[in-house]
Amino acid sequence: MAAQAAAAAQAAAAQAAQAEAADSWYLALLGFAEHFRTSSPPKIRLCVHCLQAVFPFKPPQRIEARTHLQLGSVLYHHTKNSEQARSHLEKAWLISQQVSFPYVKFEAASLLSELYCQENSVDAAKPLLRKAIQISQQTPYWHCRLLFQLAQLHTLEKDLVSACDLLGVGAEYARVVGSEYTRALFLLSKGMLLLMERKLQEVHPLLTLCGQIVENWQGNPIQKESLRVFFLVLQVTHYLDAGQVKSVKPCLKQLQQCIQTISTLHDDEILPSNPADLFHWLPKEHMCVLVYLVTVMHSMQAGYLEKAQKYTDKALMQLEKLKMLDCSPILSSFQVILLEHIIMCRLVTGHKATALQEISQVCQLCQQSPRLFSNHAAQLHTLLGLYCVSVNCMDNAEAQFTTALRLTNHQELWAFIVTNLASVYIREGNRHQEVVVALGVGPHPRSAGLWWDWPPQSFLSIPCLLSPS
Repeated sequence: MAAQAAAAAQAAAAQAAQAEAADSWYLALLGFAEHFRTSSPPKIRLCVHCLQAVFPFKPPQRIEARTHLQLGSVLYHHTKNSEQARSHLEKAWLISQQVSFPYVKFEAASLLSELYCQENSVDAAKPLLRKAIQISQQTPYWHCRLLFQLAQLHTLEKDLVSACDLLGVGAEYARVVGSEYTRALFLLSKGMLLLMERKLQEVHPLLTLCGQIVENWQGNPIQKESLRVFFLVLQVTHYLDAGQVKSVKPCLKQLQQCIQTISTLHDDEILPSNPADLFHWLPKEHMCVLVYLVTVMHSMQAGYLEKAQKYTDKALMQLEKLKMLDCSPILSSFQVILLEHIIMCRLVTGHKATALQEISQVCQLCQQSPRLFSNHAAQLHTLLGLYCVSVNCMDNAEAQFTTALRLTNHQELWAFIVTNLASVYIREGNRHQEVVVALGVGPHPRSAGLWWDWPPQSFLSIPCLLSPS
């Protein structure tokens, strides 16, 4: 008996040593890969070599799936080799479905759908996200994250009805899993899309419900204040969209107080106990710029042009500092929208040369991002048309306004362009064209100080993540 026990002990010790040795080589390669990835500057090629060295050891499926995910992530974020990145992510997604490894499975689905969208393969991204959403219901964090991602994809395609439906599903799911915070994020995001659709009658009750949830929720102070900022931004936008400039002032004052409160709070590194709460809307530095932007919007509609210029200068200065450390696309969107406002101010106050310089800045920013150009091309041509009018170049103004008309299907911007085009024809003495343009206006829209699409597609994005893991 003693001999058998000794033999069993030796066999167990040998297995343990073998397992420890297996762990050692894997951990060593992983450590080297992370060292090279985080070096300054990063040594991505060496990092990839270390991760690829895992496969000859024929590791278990869990390690194989995770290594494919790590390789796909590194190649996607740090190289232009999208083909290899896609191959590794597809393998990670396939293998992880055969083993119980939720983190790898859903992270692979999320990254792979991003890559598909980047390659304009949206038809491949949608079913992938739907499948991941379907099988993630027992994992609250990933289920909510994937719902947000698919809703954002529909939003970028301008399918706002489908996006709203998904956000409604997310809000109900968050309620069921006891996350009032994330429920509020889903509902506020839905309210943002309803504003974009101009469904103002649906926006009001939704914002009322969101206000109650935000006030009643007790949790992380920064998360609570960021919810309040999100809510107040939508409320201010709602009033401005309805032309109720005077009604905005109390909300705008609260918004400015909120951002001052947030700036004094320190980030709490303690993660929420509910995994469904692992989200936030925007970093507080971005929210500060956003509050400046909303203030500029109000000042423009109220006719306070000096105040609009003052807050635009502050916001642009803050943006320049942020863009030195942060390459988030939303910062470029903020910058373009601020410049569009200030250009209008310059033209109204007669600073034409400055306006032209700032139009050039907008062109440069839009050239850096095809999506940004797509969202703002009509506005850009409209601004050029207004500049041409201000310097009495009517032929050029007509060309710019005509181009802008072809690039927009937004009713209010279209009506604004047509009105200015008619004024060009009047000044040129072309009465026949003036009548033709006037007949094409259609239903008379409400008067508004803001003549571009608000909120724009690239602005007020679906909430980003508190934790990328």
